[in-house]
Amino acid sequence: MPKMGESIAEATVIRWLKEEGESIEADESVLEIATDKVDSEVPSPKGGILKKKLYGENDVVKVGEPVAIIELEGSESAPAPSAPAPSENSAPAVVAEKMVSTAQETAAPASGDMSGGSRFYSPLVMNIARTEGISMSELEQIPGSGNEGRVTKKDILAFVTDRKNGKVSAPAVPSAPAPAAPAAKEGPKAPAVSLNAGDEIIEMDRMRKLIADHMVMSKHVSPHVTSFVEADVTNMVMWRDKVKGDFLKREGEKITFTPIFIEAVTKAIKDFPMINISVDDGKIIKRKNINVGMATALPSGNLIVPVIKNADRKNLVGLTKEVNELANKARNNKLSPDDIQGGTYTLTNVGGFGNVMGTPIINQPQVAIMAVGAIKKKPAVIETPTGDVIAIRHFMYLSHSYDHRVVDGALGGMFVRRVADYLEQWDMDREI
Repeated sequence: MPKMGESIAEATVIRWLKEEGESIEADESVLEIATDKVDSEVPSPKGGILKKKLYGENDVVKVGEPVAIIELEGSESAPAPSAPAPSENSAPAVVAEKMVSTAQETAAPASGDMSGGSRFYSPLVMNIARTEGISMSELEQIPGSGNEGRVTKKDILAFVTDRKNGKVSAPAVPSAPAPAAPAAKEGPKAPAVSLNAGDEIIEMDRMRKLIADHMVMSKHVSPHVTSFVEADVTNMVMWRDKVKGDFLKREGEKITFTPIFIEAVTKAIKDFPMINISVDDGKIIKRKNINVGMATALPSGNLIVPVIKNADRKNLVGLTKEVNELANKARNNKLSPDDIQGGTYTLTNVGGFGNVMGTPIINQPQVAIMAVGAIKKKPAVIETPTGDVIAIRHFMYLSHSYDHRVVDGALGGMFVRRVADYLEQWDMDREI
């Protein structure tokens, strides 16, 4: 299993592209894997024959562990030793057999009720819980040391050890239904949905479920407040109309409004660095880098947020090229895990769908997100030395949602006003 990003320690096998006994060429894709939102293909480092799959679909594999055994071309399979001694220098086949055994144990039937649960649990944690007979009620009581209180592998293994040592009592299996206990404090539950004739049931795909969980978690974690500003972006629109033809001929690609918005956001973050923060257990983490995510719609209808790293260090040409590259990779499902990691602030363009404004949900663990609406022509009163006149101008709304735990209305409002100022004060004579 290859390394796919700084913070990614495991991946889920989605689908095998090759069957046991099939020939594989070097660099040919063998299986598809998933990490959070990104699906990737894993190529074979060598050519040969796929002798054994060590994991099945939906199994979780740690980075660096073997996922398959490939017999190299021209080699002959040697019989495995009858009783190999485990050591750090064991042959790959020995390690593989050990991994097969582990995978089979992990796939043991679940015991106890694993339905429900108010927190997100990774497939690895759920597999351990099923194998060890840990019910969902017990799982909910385990303190999580991971991001946003999530239970990690270390947390659940410590719980298993404590329970075996008698420090935690195992749940008793009642012979008859136990009397109802006092109702525990629970979060709001979704209402039951009745079905009518002609209704169609569509199963959420994996990405949509992840997005849904992330959005609910964000609204639960952060008290959202949204401030709005209307900006006169006539100069910006006229400047782009003036340069876009020459830019396309010179650079071979289009210049859109998105890199212009990102540049204005990065400048405003420089002015108000306390927007570029995260909250961690009562502590504020002030980010050094300015990494701007741009929400992008996929052909499937789902949403993903590729990240422009160190956006403040790039000029407008560099931002344009990176925006176009990431957008193309997203549309073709070619984003890597690193492409969506490390964002510190997010921009979403609701104007692309004809919407004039929106109230976006914060992309945790960030504390703010900005939505830019559609640019519309409107009549406006313009002050001139000879008096006020009515003229046709280009206007747009900026919507700034922020975490009211750490961003007050003054900061949140001044920040979006500053972004609007940078857009309104656009230099018509700017060279690019």
